[in-house]
Amino acid sequence: MTGAASGPEASGSRPDVVVAHDYLTQRGGAERVALELATRLQAREVVTSVYSPELTFDGFRDLVIRQSPSRLVHLFADDMRRALPVLRRAWSRMQPVTADALVCSSSGWAHAMPVTAGTAKIVYCHNPARWLYQPGDYVQGHSPLVRAALAALSPGLRRWDRRAAASADAYLANSRSVAERIRRAYGIEAEVLPPPVAVDTDGPQAPVPGVEPGYFLTVSRPRGYKGADALIDAFAGMPEHRLVVVGSAPGDRLPSNVSAVGRVPEEQLRWLYAHARALVSVSREDFGLTPVEANAFGCPALVVRAGGFLDSTAEGESGLFLDDDARDTIIRGVRSFPGGWDRDAIRRNAARFSGEQFAARVREVIAEHMSR
Repeated sequence: MTGAASGPEASGSRPDVVVAHDYLTQRGGAERVALELATRLQAREVVTSVYSPELTFDGFRDLVIRQSPSRLVHLFADDMRRALPVLRRAWSRMQPVTADALVCSSSGWAHAMPVTAGTAKIVYCHNPARWLYQPGDYVQGHSPLVRAALAALSPGLRRWDRRAAASADAYLANSRSVAERIRRAYGIEAEVLPPPVAVDTDGPQAPVPGVEPGYFLTVSRPRGYKGADALIDAFAGMPEHRLVVVGSAPGDRLPSNVSAVGRVPEEQLRWLYAHARALVSVSREDFGLTPVEANAFGCPALVVRAGGFLDSTAEGESGLFLDDDARDTIIRGVRSFPGGWDRDAIRRNAARFSGEQFAARVREVIAEHMSR
């Protein structure tokens, strides 16, 4: 193991890096970024609370994964939201990392990962813990009992979480919106570094049975703030347009022009991006990788004017904005969405978020803090 005191900068050797991520039990944008960090930084290992290989991206199978030894936290692998009462304890009791640098991919607890003296700690923040600082988004669809329990736990969790944030040597935010949330939550001025687009546009594609090209596409997990229900409701009033939902669609009965395809393999997701008329989303995203992933295939986006979409979407070049998520606004936006987009210009927008540029800046931040 290469310690921080060994001077890898001076010797020209590659720094010894460990990556931490909250939990690896889903295929989301944060998990894509964690995989990109671990791969491009050639991380010695990835530390996480729970790792379920069958539920997250296959690329993690090629890495060394260290999980929390807590048996209790593993009981909640199917829905980590239920693990909130035990995650703080699980992360606090992790064996401290000894390396040149620990890079924490965090939207919850990973920034609490302990380190030994001499290990630079860099946090790449997808969002401060939503259940603590944006509880209105987090508890949508939950029972009054869950809401009351979260309200009772939050004051103590916020105090602990702020101490965890203060333990970092550097904080990076994925968007201007998240940088402002970090400022409000922690009093930390974070550098904005947009995440990379890690989708492989040259990879194999496989059609989705029953889906014909020319649909509007939305890709999201089943969270209230993700807004899939608002889109489905709007498309119910537009039988002339089709919506394909990747992920879990709310409700058991869908309009005939809405297809819920569930979780799909990467080959089918590529095909869906490549053959969509547009990616549509009214989610209040921290950054929101899916419109940029769609852009990488030359597919424009129709997204709400909020959150990270303000950083990722070039209005009129890579997509258009909806002013809100009201049903009538969505209907007007879809019905007036133009054709004839410059596909090369759309791809150039996606190229702004390259993995090479992202990793180069993270390496610079690591080097800056190792030298101190």
